[in-house]
Amino acid sequence: MNEILKGIRVLDFGRYIAGPYCATLLADLGADVIRLEKPSGGEDRYTVPVTPHGEGAYYMQIARNKRAMTLNPTHPSGVEVIRRLVKTADVVIVNLPAPALKKMGLDYETLSAIKPDIILTTGSAFGSDGPYASRGGFDSIAQAMSGAMHLSGSQDAPARSFAPYCDFGTALSSAFGTLAAILHKLKTGEGQVVEGTLLGTALNFNNAALIEEAMLSIGREGSGTQGQYNAPTNTYGTKNGWITVQVVGAGIFKRWANLMGEGKWLNDERFSTDQSRGDHGSIISGRMNQWCQERTNARAIEELSVAGIPAGELLSAKQVLKNEHVTGAGFLQDTDYPGAPNPVPIASHPIRYSKTPVGEFERAPMLSEHTQEILIDLGYSDEEINVLRKADVI
Repeated sequence: MNEILKGIRVLDFGRYIAGPYCATLLADLGADVIRLEKPSGGEDRYTVPVTPHGEGAYYMQIARNKRAMTLNPTHPSGVEVIRRLVKTADVVIVNLPAPALKKMGLDYETLSAIKPDIILTTGSAFGSDGPYASRGGFDSIAQAMSGAMHLSGSQDAPARSFAPYCDFGTALSSAFGTLAAILHKLKTGEGQVVEGTLLGTALNFNNAALIEEAMLSIGREGSGTQGQYNAPTNTYGTKNGWITVQVVGAGIFKRWANLMGEGKWLNDERFSTDQSRGDHGSIISGRMNQWCQERTNARAIEELSVAGIPAGELLSAKQVLKNEHVTGAGFLQDTDYPGAPNPVPIASHPIRYSKTPVGEFERAPMLSEHTQEILIDLGYSDEEINVLRKADVI
Protein backbone atom coordinates (compact mmCIF):
# COMPACT_ATOMS: atom_id res chain seq x y z
CA MET A 1 0.00 0.00 0.00
CA ASN A 2 1.25 3.46 -0.92
CA GLU A 3 1.82 5.53 2.25
CA ILE A 4 2.22 9.07 0.90
CA LEU A 5 -1.02 10.10 2.63
CA LYS A 6 -0.82 7.75 5.62
CA GLY A 7 -2.39 9.46 8.62
CA ILE A 8 -4.79 11.57 6.51
CA ARG A 9 -8.47 10.77 7.05
CA VAL A 10 -11.01 11.56 4.33
CA LEU A 11 -14.80 11.45 4.70
CA ASP A 12 -16.33 10.62 1.34
CA PHE A 13 -19.92 11.84 1.04
CA GLY A 14 -19.54 11.92 -2.73
CA ARG A 15 -21.94 10.33 -5.17
CA TYR A 16 -21.58 8.90 -8.65
CA ILE A 17 -18.10 9.75 -10.01
CA ALA A 18 -16.56 13.19 -9.48
CA GLY A 19 -16.52 13.18 -5.67
CA PRO A 20 -16.03 9.47 -5.02
CA TYR A 21 -13.22 9.06 -7.57
CA CYS A 22 -11.41 12.08 -6.10
CA ALA A 23 -11.51 10.22 -2.77
CA THR A 24 -10.41 7.01 -4.49
CA LEU A 25 -7.22 8.62 -5.76
CA LEU A 26 -6.42 9.77 -2.22
CA ALA A 27 -7.16 6.28 -0.91
CA ASP A 28 -4.73 4.84 -3.47
CA LEU A 29 -2.06 7.03 -1.87
CA GLY A 30 -2.70 5.68 1.61
CA ALA A 31 -5.37 8.00 3.02
CA ASP A 32 -7.95 6.42 5.32
CA VAL A 33 -11.07 7.05 3.25
CA ILE A 34 -14.47 6.39 4.81
CA ARG A 35 -17.30 6.18 2.31
CA LEU A 36 -20.64 7.27 3.79
CA GLU A 37 -23.93 6.34 2.15
CA LYS A 38 -27.55 6.06 3.18
CA PRO A 39 -28.62 2.83 4.93
CA SER A 40 -30.16 1.39 1.77
CA GLY A 41 -27.01 2.16 -0.20
CA GLY A 42 -26.15 5.09 -2.42
CA GLU A 43 -27.55 5.20 -5.96
CA ASP A 44 -24.04 5.05 -7.38
CA ARG A 45 -23.50 1.65 -5.74
CA TYR A 46 -25.97 0.15 -8.21
CA THR A 47 -25.10 1.97 -11.46
CA VAL A 48 -24.28 -0.48 -14.28
CA PRO A 49 -25.06 -3.56 -12.11
CA VAL A 50 -22.72 -6.53 -12.56
CA THR A 51 -23.19 -8.74 -9.47
CA PRO A 52 -26.13 -10.82 -8.22
CA HIS A 53 -26.74 -8.21 -5.49
CA GLY A 54 -26.72 -5.40 -8.03
CA GLU A 55 -23.40 -3.71 -7.23
CA GLY A 56 -22.33 -1.66 -10.22
CA ALA A 57 -19.27 -1.40 -12.41
CA TYR A 58 -18.59 2.21 -11.44
CA TYR A 59 -18.82 1.29 -7.76
CA MET A 60 -16.23 -1.47 -8.20
CA GLN A 61 -13.82 1.14 -9.53
CA ILE A 62 -14.50 4.16 -7.33
CA ALA A 63 -14.96 2.39 -3.97
CA ARG A 64 -11.68 0.49 -3.97
CA ASN A 65 -9.30 0.96 -1.04
CA LYS A 66 -12.08 2.52 1.08
CA ARG A 67 -13.93 1.59 4.24
CA ALA A 68 -17.72 1.87 4.07
CA MET A 69 -20.37 2.82 6.58
CA THR A 70 -24.04 3.67 6.26
CA LEU A 71 -25.59 6.74 7.86
CA ASN A 72 -28.66 8.94 7.74
CA PRO A 73 -27.04 12.38 8.06
CA THR A 74 -30.35 14.19 8.63
CA HIS A 75 -31.37 12.17 11.73
CA PRO A 76 -30.36 13.93 14.98
CA SER A 77 -28.27 10.93 16.00
CA GLY A 78 -26.74 10.88 12.52
CA VAL A 79 -25.75 14.53 12.92
CA GLU A 80 -23.87 13.56 16.09
CA VAL A 81 -22.07 10.75 14.26
CA ILE A 82 -21.00 13.23 11.58
CA ARG A 83 -19.78 15.64 14.25
CA ARG A 84 -17.58 12.95 15.79
CA LEU A 85 -16.32 11.85 12.38
CA VAL A 86 -15.44 15.40 11.32
CA LYS A 87 -13.43 15.89 14.52
CA THR A 88 -11.17 13.02 13.38
CA ALA A 89 -10.95 14.05 9.71
CA ASP A 90 -8.64 16.13 7.57
CA VAL A 91 -10.79 16.26 4.43
CA VAL A 92 -14.51 16.08 3.67
CA ILE A 93 -15.51 15.41 0.06
CA VAL A 94 -19.03 16.18 -1.17
CA ASN A 95 -20.14 16.75 -4.77
CA LEU A 96 -23.45 18.56 -4.34
CA PRO A 97 -24.71 22.10 -5.13
CA ALA A 98 -24.09 24.65 -2.38
CA PRO A 99 -27.72 24.75 -1.11
CA ALA A 100 -27.69 20.98 -0.60
CA LEU A 101 -24.45 21.22 1.39
CA LYS A 102 -26.05 23.70 3.77
CA LYS A 103 -29.14 21.55 4.19
CA MET A 104 -27.05 18.50 5.12
CA GLY A 105 -24.77 20.44 7.46
CA LEU A 106 -21.78 19.77 5.22
CA ASP A 107 -21.07 23.38 4.29
CA TYR A 108 -17.69 24.85 5.24
CA GLU A 109 -19.10 27.14 7.95
CA THR A 110 -20.68 24.22 9.79
CA LEU A 111 -17.73 21.86 9.34
CA SER A 112 -15.06 24.39 10.33
CA ALA A 113 -16.99 25.17 13.52
CA ILE A 114 -16.42 21.51 14.44
CA LYS A 115 -12.84 21.27 13.11
CA PRO A 116 -11.23 24.64 12.27
CA ASP A 117 -8.55 23.20 9.98
CA ILE A 118 -10.89 20.99 7.94
CA ILE A 119 -10.54 20.89 4.17
CA LEU A 120 -13.85 20.75 2.29
CA THR A 121 -13.57 19.50 -1.28
CA THR A 122 -16.76 20.12 -3.21
CA GLY A 123 -17.86 19.32 -6.72
CA SER A 124 -20.94 20.37 -8.66
CA ALA A 125 -22.03 20.95 -12.22
CA PHE A 126 -21.72 24.75 -12.22
CA GLY A 127 -20.01 25.86 -9.02
CA SER A 128 -21.12 28.10 -6.15
CA ASP A 129 -21.18 31.38 -8.11
CA GLY A 130 -23.14 32.57 -11.13
CA PRO A 131 -26.78 32.25 -12.22
CA TYR A 132 -26.66 28.43 -12.52
CA ALA A 133 -25.19 27.78 -9.07
CA SER A 134 -28.32 26.09 -7.73
CA ARG A 135 -28.73 23.78 -10.73
CA GLY A 136 -27.72 20.16 -10.72
CA GLY A 137 -26.13 18.44 -13.68
CA PHE A 138 -24.22 15.49 -15.02
CA ASP A 139 -21.27 14.88 -17.31
CA SER A 140 -23.12 15.18 -20.60
CA ILE A 141 -24.56 18.56 -19.59
CA ALA A 142 -21.03 19.91 -19.20
CA GLN A 143 -19.94 18.37 -22.50
CA ALA A 144 -22.85 20.07 -24.23
CA MET A 145 -22.32 23.48 -22.63
CA SER A 146 -18.55 23.57 -23.22
CA GLY A 147 -18.83 23.46 -27.02
CA ALA A 148 -17.22 20.03 -27.15
CA MET A 149 -20.39 18.15 -28.05
CA HIS A 150 -21.02 20.57 -30.92
CA LEU A 151 -17.56 19.83 -32.35
CA SER A 152 -17.49 16.09 -31.65
CA GLY A 153 -20.28 15.01 -33.97
CA SER A 154 -21.57 16.59 -37.18
CA GLN A 155 -23.71 19.64 -37.82
CA ASP A 156 -26.87 17.52 -37.84
CA ALA A 157 -25.84 15.02 -35.17
CA PRO A 158 -23.91 16.29 -32.15
CA ALA A 159 -22.07 13.56 -30.26
CA ARG A 160 -20.93 13.08 -26.69
CA SER A 161 -18.07 11.03 -25.37
CA PHE A 162 -19.31 7.67 -24.06
CA ALA A 163 -16.64 7.82 -21.35
CA PRO A 164 -17.64 10.55 -18.84
CA TYR A 165 -14.47 12.61 -19.07
CA CYS A 166 -15.96 15.66 -17.32
CA ASP A 167 -16.71 13.56 -14.25
CA PHE A 168 -13.33 11.85 -14.15
CA GLY A 169 -11.48 15.03 -15.12
CA THR A 170 -13.16 16.91 -12.28
CA ALA A 171 -12.20 14.11 -9.90
CA LEU A 172 -8.58 14.28 -11.02
CA SER A 173 -8.35 18.06 -10.70
CA SER A 174 -10.16 17.97 -7.36
CA ALA A 175 -7.66 15.40 -6.04
CA PHE A 176 -4.86 17.70 -7.24
CA GLY A 177 -6.53 20.63 -5.45
CA THR A 178 -7.04 18.60 -2.29
CA LEU A 179 -3.37 17.66 -2.20
CA ALA A 180 -2.46 21.34 -2.61
CA ALA A 181 -4.78 22.21 0.28
CA ILE A 182 -3.19 19.49 2.43
CA LEU A 183 0.24 21.00 1.73
CA HIS A 184 -1.08 24.44 2.68
CA LYS A 185 -2.54 23.02 5.87
CA LEU A 186 0.77 21.39 6.80
CA LYS A 187 2.53 24.75 6.33
CA THR A 188 -0.01 27.05 7.97
CA GLY A 189 -2.52 24.96 9.93
CA GLU A 190 -5.34 26.42 7.85
CA GLY A 191 -8.14 24.54 6.18
CA GLN A 192 -10.04 25.81 3.14
CA VAL A 193 -12.61 24.99 0.48
CA VAL A 194 -11.47 23.22 -2.70
CA GLU A 195 -14.10 23.53 -5.44
CA GLY A 196 -14.28 21.61 -8.69
CA THR A 197 -16.95 21.91 -11.37
CA LEU A 198 -17.96 19.75 -14.31
CA LEU A 199 -18.39 22.77 -16.56
CA GLY A 200 -15.03 24.20 -15.50
CA THR A 201 -13.36 20.90 -16.37
CA ALA A 202 -15.09 20.72 -19.74
CA LEU A 203 -14.11 24.32 -20.56
CA ASN A 204 -10.49 23.58 -19.68
CA PHE A 205 -10.44 20.55 -21.96
CA ASN A 206 -12.04 22.50 -24.83
CA ASN A 207 -10.27 25.80 -24.21
CA ALA A 208 -8.19 25.88 -27.43
CA ALA A 209 -11.37 25.76 -29.54
CA LEU A 210 -12.84 28.64 -27.52
CA ILE A 211 -9.67 30.73 -27.84
CA GLU A 212 -9.61 30.14 -31.60
CA GLU A 213 -13.24 31.21 -31.94
CA ALA A 214 -12.68 34.34 -29.83
CA MET A 215 -9.64 35.34 -31.88
CA LEU A 216 -10.68 34.31 -35.43
CA SER A 217 -14.48 33.77 -35.44
CA ILE A 218 -14.15 30.65 -37.58
CA GLY A 219 -17.41 29.06 -36.49
CA ARG A 220 -16.23 25.47 -36.72
CA GLU A 221 -18.75 22.65 -37.09
CA GLY A 222 -18.29 19.05 -36.03
CA SER A 223 -16.49 16.68 -38.39
CA GLY A 224 -16.93 13.33 -36.66
CA THR A 225 -13.64 11.55 -36.06
CA GLN A 226 -11.78 13.65 -38.64
CA GLY A 227 -9.43 16.14 -37.00
CA GLN A 228 -9.50 19.79 -38.00
CA TYR A 229 -6.12 21.00 -36.76
CA ASN A 230 -3.92 18.47 -38.59
CA ALA A 231 -4.15 15.54 -41.01
CA PRO A 232 -4.38 12.67 -41.47
CA THR A 233 -6.22 12.46 -38.17
CA ASN A 234 -9.19 10.16 -38.48
CA THR A 235 -10.53 6.63 -38.07
CA TYR A 236 -10.17 4.42 -41.14
CA GLY A 237 -11.69 1.13 -42.20
CA THR A 238 -9.36 -1.73 -43.11
CA LYS A 239 -10.05 -5.18 -44.56
CA ASN A 240 -11.04 -6.51 -41.16
CA GLY A 241 -11.66 -3.61 -38.80
CA TRP A 242 -10.80 0.00 -38.01
CA ILE A 243 -7.69 1.91 -37.01
CA THR A 244 -7.10 5.46 -35.86
CA VAL A 245 -4.17 7.55 -37.07
CA GLN A 246 -3.04 10.97 -35.85
CA VAL A 247 -0.30 12.82 -37.71
CA VAL A 248 0.93 15.98 -35.99
CA GLY A 249 4.08 17.90 -36.93
CA ALA A 250 6.19 18.19 -40.06
CA GLY A 251 8.43 15.23 -39.22
CA ILE A 252 5.61 12.71 -38.84
CA PHE A 253 3.83 14.08 -41.92
CA LYS A 254 7.00 13.63 -43.96
CA ARG A 255 7.25 10.00 -42.89
CA TRP A 256 3.56 9.49 -43.65
CA ALA A 257 3.80 11.07 -47.12
CA ASN A 258 6.79 8.90 -48.00
CA LEU A 259 4.97 5.78 -46.76
CA MET A 260 2.00 6.68 -48.95
CA GLY A 261 4.24 7.34 -51.96
CA GLU A 262 3.14 10.96 -51.93
CA GLY A 263 6.52 12.66 -51.56
CA LYS A 264 5.35 15.43 -53.91
CA TRP A 265 2.90 16.57 -51.23
CA LEU A 266 5.84 17.73 -49.12
CA ASN A 267 6.22 20.65 -51.51
CA ASP A 268 2.50 21.36 -51.84
CA GLU A 269 1.45 24.62 -50.16
CA ARG A 270 -1.88 23.08 -49.21
CA PHE A 271 -0.06 20.72 -46.87
CA SER A 272 2.76 22.95 -45.60
CA THR A 273 1.60 23.28 -41.96
CA ASP A 274 -0.47 21.29 -39.49
CA GLN A 275 -3.36 23.73 -39.83
CA SER A 276 -3.26 23.83 -43.62
CA ARG A 277 -3.25 20.04 -43.64
CA GLY A 278 -6.24 20.10 -41.31
CA ASP A 279 -7.97 22.55 -43.64
CA HIS A 280 -7.46 20.08 -46.50
CA GLY A 281 -8.03 17.03 -44.34
CA SER A 282 -10.57 15.44 -46.68
CA ILE A 283 -7.96 15.11 -49.41
CA ILE A 284 -5.35 13.63 -47.09
CA SER A 285 -7.86 11.36 -45.35
CA GLY A 286 -9.03 10.11 -48.74
CA ARG A 287 -5.50 8.90 -49.52
CA MET A 288 -5.13 7.36 -46.07
CA ASN A 289 -8.47 5.61 -46.43
CA GLN A 290 -7.43 4.09 -49.76
CA TRP A 291 -4.20 2.80 -48.23
CA CYS A 292 -6.00 1.28 -45.23
CA GLN A 293 -8.62 -0.50 -47.31
CA GLU A 294 -5.87 -2.50 -48.98
CA ARG A 295 -4.59 -3.85 -45.64
CA THR A 296 -5.69 -5.71 -42.55
CA ASN A 297 -5.57 -4.04 -39.14
CA ALA A 298 -2.42 -5.94 -38.19
CA ARG A 299 -0.56 -5.11 -41.39
CA ALA A 300 -1.57 -1.44 -41.34
CA ILE A 301 -0.52 -1.00 -37.70
CA GLU A 302 2.78 -2.79 -38.33
CA GLU A 303 3.70 -0.64 -41.34
CA LEU A 304 2.69 2.58 -39.61
CA SER A 305 4.63 1.60 -36.48
CA VAL A 306 7.80 0.82 -38.47
CA ALA A 307 7.46 4.21 -40.18
CA GLY A 308 7.11 5.97 -36.81
CA ILE A 309 3.51 7.10 -37.32
CA PRO A 310 1.17 7.07 -34.29
CA ALA A 311 -1.70 4.64 -34.83
CA GLY A 312 -3.89 2.25 -32.88
CA GLU A 313 -6.64 -0.26 -33.44
CA LEU A 314 -10.22 0.63 -32.66
CA LEU A 315 -11.04 -1.98 -30.02
CA SER A 316 -14.30 -3.14 -28.52
CA ALA A 317 -14.51 -3.49 -24.73
CA LYS A 318 -14.06 -7.25 -25.18
CA GLN A 319 -10.92 -6.71 -27.25
CA VAL A 320 -9.48 -4.20 -24.78
CA LEU A 321 -9.62 -6.81 -22.01
CA LYS A 322 -7.45 -9.13 -24.12
CA ASN A 323 -5.11 -6.55 -25.67
CA GLU A 324 -1.49 -7.58 -25.21
CA HIS A 325 -0.29 -4.14 -24.13
CA VAL A 326 -3.18 -3.46 -21.74
CA THR A 327 -2.55 -6.79 -20.02
CA GLY A 328 1.23 -6.81 -20.37
CA ALA A 329 1.76 -3.30 -18.99
CA GLY A 330 -0.54 -3.83 -16.01
CA PHE A 331 -3.13 -1.19 -16.84
CA LEU A 332 -5.85 -3.33 -15.24
CA GLN A 333 -5.85 -5.10 -11.87
CA ASP A 334 -8.00 -8.21 -11.46
CA THR A 335 -9.76 -7.88 -8.10
CA ASP A 336 -12.09 -10.41 -6.49
CA TYR A 337 -15.50 -9.28 -5.21
CA PRO A 338 -18.03 -11.38 -3.27
CA GLY A 339 -20.62 -12.77 -5.66
CA ALA A 340 -18.98 -11.45 -8.82
CA PRO A 341 -18.86 -14.16 -11.50
CA ASN A 342 -15.30 -13.25 -12.52
CA PRO A 343 -12.40 -11.17 -11.17
CA VAL A 344 -13.18 -7.47 -11.64
CA PRO A 345 -10.70 -5.66 -13.97
CA ILE A 346 -10.11 -2.34 -12.17
CA ALA A 347 -8.10 0.32 -14.00
CA SER A 348 -4.81 0.92 -12.21
CA HIS A 349 -4.01 4.20 -10.47
CA PRO A 350 -3.41 6.64 -13.36
CA ILE A 351 0.06 7.70 -12.18
CA ARG A 352 3.09 5.52 -11.47
CA TYR A 353 5.60 6.41 -8.74
CA SER A 354 9.17 5.14 -8.77
CA LYS A 355 9.68 5.39 -5.00
CA THR A 356 6.17 4.90 -3.61
CA PRO A 357 4.27 2.55 -5.92
CA VAL A 358 0.55 1.98 -5.52
CA GLY A 359 0.10 -1.65 -4.49
CA GLU A 360 -2.67 -4.12 -5.15
CA PHE A 361 -6.15 -2.69 -4.62
CA GLU A 362 -8.41 -3.63 -1.75
CA ARG A 363 -11.82 -4.52 -3.21
CA ALA A 364 -14.78 -2.17 -2.91
CA PRO A 365 -16.53 -2.75 0.42
CA MET A 366 -19.90 -4.40 0.89
CA LEU A 367 -22.79 -2.24 2.09
CA SER A 368 -22.11 -1.08 5.68
CA GLU A 369 -19.12 -3.42 5.91
CA HIS A 370 -17.11 -1.22 8.27
CA THR A 371 -19.87 0.65 10.12
CA GLN A 372 -19.38 -1.23 13.38
CA GLU A 373 -15.60 -0.81 13.55
CA ILE A 374 -15.75 2.89 12.62
CA LEU A 375 -18.36 3.67 15.26
CA ILE A 376 -16.42 1.74 17.91
CA ASP A 377 -13.36 3.80 16.94
CA LEU A 378 -15.48 6.93 17.53
CA GLY A 379 -16.32 5.76 21.06
CA TYR A 380 -19.73 4.16 20.54
CA SER A 381 -20.55 1.04 22.54
CA ASP A 382 -22.14 -2.06 21.04
CA GLU A 383 -25.40 -1.18 22.79
CA GLU A 384 -25.39 2.37 21.37
CA ILE A 385 -24.67 1.00 17.91
CA ASN A 386 -27.64 -1.36 18.19
CA VAL A 387 -29.86 1.59 19.12
CA LEU A 388 -28.67 3.49 16.06
CA ARG A 389 -29.33 0.47 13.89
CA LYS A 390 -32.87 -0.04 15.21
CA ALA A 391 -33.61 3.65 14.58
CA ASP A 392 -32.38 3.30 10.96
CA VAL A 393 -29.65 5.86 11.60
CA ILE A 394 -27.07 3.38 10.23
